[in-house]
Amino acid sequence: MSEVSFEEFSKLDIRVGKVKKAEKIPGSKKLLRLLVDIGSEERQVIAGLAEWYNPEDLEGRYVILVANLKPKKIMGYVSQGMILATCGESSKPVLLTVSEPVNPGEKVC
Repeated sequence: MSEVSFEEFSKLDIRVGKVKKAEKIPGSKKLLRLLVDIGSEERQVIAGLAEWYNPEDLEGRYVILVANLKPKKIMGYVSQGMILATCGESSKPVLLTVSEPVNPGEKVC
C-alpha cells in the first residue's frame, strides 16, 4: 500500500456517530440501512454488515464514520458516509468505536 502525506490524511472528516436506527434492506442479504447521528445532522449510511450484525444490536452503538465521502447510490439508497471496521483475518468485521460515550459528531483527531 502506498503512503499518504499528513495533508492527504487531514482531508478526511472522521467523526464519532451514534446509530439511531438500523434496518435490513429488502432484497439484500448483506446490506443494512443505518441512520447515524453525527451531531449537526443524521446521515443515512448503507453498510455491508447484515451477515454479521442484527439491526437491533447496532442501535445505540457509537461508530466511527468517514463523513466527507462522496455520496453513493446503493440498491436505490444514497449512502452518506462509511462506517469503519476491521477487515483482518477473521471473517467478521469488527466495528471501530470509542471506549466511552462522547458527543455524536466529535471529530476523530
